[in-house]
Amino acid sequence: MKDTNRLALIKAAAEKAREKREIKRVIHTMDLRKAQIKAETKAAMKLHKKLTRQVLKAGDKAPSSFECNTPENMYYSEENTQSYIAGSSYMDVYNEMKNDWD
Repeated sequence: MKDTNRLALIKAAAEKAREKREIKRVIHTMDLRKAQIKAETKAAMKLHKKLTRQVLKAGDKAPSSFECNTPENMYYSEENTQSYIAGSSYMDVYNEMKNDWD
């Protein structure tokens, strides 16, 4: 009777030690997974920040950001055109040659 009780205690101790090893292995595996996920997330965020910076830089240099592409600056008004041409050599040549065309 003592032997069976002693054998049961040894089996229980062995089972307990096996369970402890299994728990340590599971915890170690979970820690490795957690570290891997953290590293992947960090790499993804680093790429995201880099792309965001590039997009913001590109947005400043995009053609749509130029002032000349706004509707009020796209076309010259009649007054602007007349004031520019009036003082230029183009107008002098035009005035000289317009009588020759008739």
